[in-house]
Amino acid sequence: METRTLWLMLLVLLAGCSGIGAEYVGLAPSQCMVPAKARVDCGYPSVTEEQCNNRGCCFDSSIRNVPWCFKPLQETECTF
Repeated sequence: METRTLWLMLLVLLAGCSGIGAEYVGLAPSQCMVPAKARVDCGYPSVTEEQCNNRGCCFDSSIRNVPWCFKPLQETECTF
């Protein structure tokens, strides 16, 4: 039983590191610290913050003339 649990935990960790099943759930605050010029639109006109977050995207309406709903930065480094 313990060996099976360890294998399952390893599989979950590896899936998270490789991006398998990534849906941007539980974004770290640092992932939404995207410079205004680097934002990639993730929404549509008049998208609400809730709708944006449901899409797995970041929302920040404090800067005019840039996408308010944008793709988060990807965490690319895995540590074990």
